[in-house]
Amino acid sequence: MANLGNLTHYLTLKTKKTRLFYMALTAVLCSAFYLIGIWQHGGLTTGATSSTVLLTTLPCNPTKNITFTTRSNNKNKHTTLDFTAHHKAEELVPIEPTARVKHFPACDSKFSEYTPCQDTKRSLKFDRKMLVYRERHCPAKHELLKCRIPAPYGYKTPFRWPESRDYVWFANVPHKHLTVEKAGQNWVKFKGDRFSFPGGGTMFPRGADAYIDDIGKLINLKDGSVRTAIDTGCGVASWGAYLLSRNILPISFAPKDTHEAQVQFALERGVPALIGILASNRLPYPSRAFDMAHCSRCLIPWGQYDGLYLTEVDRILRPGGYWILSGPPVNWENHWKGWNRTREDLNQEQNGIERVAKSLCWKKLVQRNDLAIWQKPTNHVHCKLQRKIFKKPPFCQAQEADKAWYTKMEACLTPLPEVSDIKEIAGGSLANWPQRLTAVPPRILSGSVKGVTAEIFEKDTELWKKRVSHYKALDSQLAEPGRYRNILDMNANLGGFAAALINYPLWVMNVVPAEAEVDTLGVVYERGLIGTYQNWCEAMSTYPRTYDFIHADSIFTLYKDRCNMEDILLEMDRILRPQGSVIIRDDVDVLVDVKSIVDGLQWDSRMTDHEGGPHVREKLLIATKQYWTTPAPNQDQEVSNS
Repeated sequence: MANLGNLTHYLTLKTKKTRLFYMALTAVLCSAFYLIGIWQHGGLTTGATSSTVLLTTLPCNPTKNITFTTRSNNKNKHTTLDFTAHHKAEELVPIEPTARVKHFPACDSKFSEYTPCQDTKRSLKFDRKMLVYRERHCPAKHELLKCRIPAPYGYKTPFRWPESRDYVWFANVPHKHLTVEKAGQNWVKFKGDRFSFPGGGTMFPRGADAYIDDIGKLINLKDGSVRTAIDTGCGVASWGAYLLSRNILPISFAPKDTHEAQVQFALERGVPALIGILASNRLPYPSRAFDMAHCSRCLIPWGQYDGLYLTEVDRILRPGGYWILSGPPVNWENHWKGWNRTREDLNQEQNGIERVAKSLCWKKLVQRNDLAIWQKPTNHVHCKLQRKIFKKPPFCQAQEADKAWYTKMEACLTPLPEVSDIKEIAGGSLANWPQRLTAVPPRILSGSVKGVTAEIFEKDTELWKKRVSHYKALDSQLAEPGRYRNILDMNANLGGFAAALINYPLWVMNVVPAEAEVDTLGVVYERGLIGTYQNWCEAMSTYPRTYDFIHADSIFTLYKDRCNMEDILLEMDRILRPQGSVIIRDDVDVLVDVKSIVDGLQWDSRMTDHEGGPHVREKLLIATKQYWTTPAPNQDQEVSNS
């Protein structure tokens, strides 16, 4: 037992000595490495008395530097630790991008006015009944052009607003057909190198301004209650052009037909317009969108097809909104000879329109001279009672009121939201302009927009004010009043981007993608702004070179795995003017791929950090389309650059 005790004591003593040895070795090694470190950062000097580290800047902000002061031999040496981001957005693109860039050639000059979904040759394959062949018919995937649409030779930057309302360069829209066909109606004139627009129209020979004055004598256009308007069959959009000076924001549309380039003229003048037609599909706007709808000799058969087209106007009119009609058959008693039609024919057309309007529960406010105005009811309380008399059209049962992308029209009346009182405005009362822009829209107050509250709306408005301020710092031309006129927001959400630009002489086409999780286009309209639905896997219903500036927020993330990124960018290139600009915001990985395609489009581009700083994954791509045109007629080269 004594031997066993001695053995235990021996082993315990040996273990303690081993631990002391390793502890001493560790201390020696740590001291050695510490001394070596000091030597590497400035060396050791004889007689060093102290080495004290002093923090001179607290790391409360990760982007600030921290300075360490090492006191050695009564001398201070400063070492700065840099915590700023060293990998910025501009450095995320490959150093030699040419290895990845796919270059897109210029298209043939015959495509300078190419509108993919309104192509004349393709349209001839479709039914002419109800003018279906003039609706959107987009090319199949294998038919898509993989080239850049050229501007016509001699293309110039459009006149700035408001001068652009009255003048357009001939080189930009080289078509004189309307100057001959409408010579006696004061639509458009040609002289020298430009077109001029006196403001005339078939039904307003004294000019659009005087015509609007006449309308203003019949309904109130001054108090801000009428803000959004739609012009069906717009010609060169003089009615819309002259509404803009009265703080009324119009959308004009017309088909691509024998009146060559009428919508193109409107866009060159700086007036909101789209290629469109009332045929078999709903117009691409939400219900209750417009305060006023207008038709001046628009040649739409309002009384035919069980009043289908007037029923569609009813869908997009706000409760209490106005429908204005001039031209046949209004005042036919005094015009029937000049219209080369019989009294019986015109009277029958007039009665047909009156009958449809009554069946929609509209009230005819006034008919004076060549103008007739109807008003939609503010709710459907009385209208439901009238269904006992007017069996047609019945109220729609299945279709969603706002569903309007390739949605077939039906001869049924879109029901207004329910009300609790006969004096209540269905869907909620709208503030007059300009208060309407920032007031919480009724659709949000009622909870009908999924996931959007009044608080979210107000925060979104403030957020876009900050973002647009940041954009102006990145693109000085955006901050220059008048530099940009026609602007496109490809993914508008609540319209905050457009609202932040409201004090500039421009307009924004707010697009809500058909694939968006939440349909917010109704909110955009309730703010007194305009927009349309669009699937960005297809071309937009507009001419090349429509927009001066394009804003794309998360559009490529939204369409990931839906269609090719390059096809969306080629469409953006088609509708962007030479020397027009683009701001794309998206995830950093997405933008790296976008930039490689943009370089192939020969845009001048750069990536930059989010307004929140370099640590945010979302980045911005700023780009400008280069100026280039088709070659001069006597040149053989493919394109002309300058």
